[in-house]
Amino acid sequence: MNQIRYFNKRFLNKLLRKLVYLPFGPFALVKHLGRKSGKAYETPIMAFPIQGGFLIALTYGPQVDWYQNVKAAGHCELVWHNKPFVVSQLEAVEPAAAVPLFPQPQRTILKSMGLVHDFVKMSTA
Repeated sequence: MNQIRYFNKRFLNKLLRKLVYLPFGPFALVKHLGRKSGKAYETPIMAFPIQGGFLIALTYGPQVDWYQNVKAAGHCELVWHNKPFVVSQLEAVEPAAAVPLFPQPQRTILKSMGLVHDFVKMSTA
């Protein structure tokens, strides 16, 4: 799993950063500050709009840096379909409540993988 994370962080994320500005697709960009360094970061993720914000599957778990940085700060900016949104709150969502909110085919993929146990709602202002 660490090799996949390394590949994604160093190579795939550079490509995905370009996709977040398209007017379609699930890709978004989380703009956040490092909790220790204070450095500005931009991390591509998959985000799905729901009532009051966005739903995120934490595919690598809740220990990933971007999520820990946003939790520590209590806010971030999310760019989705080339539109900025201010995220004002994070809320953990149980898998049983989260998975049905995802569109197809993501819902089926999440169910069949059975590996994703952590979900978060990013509430927007």
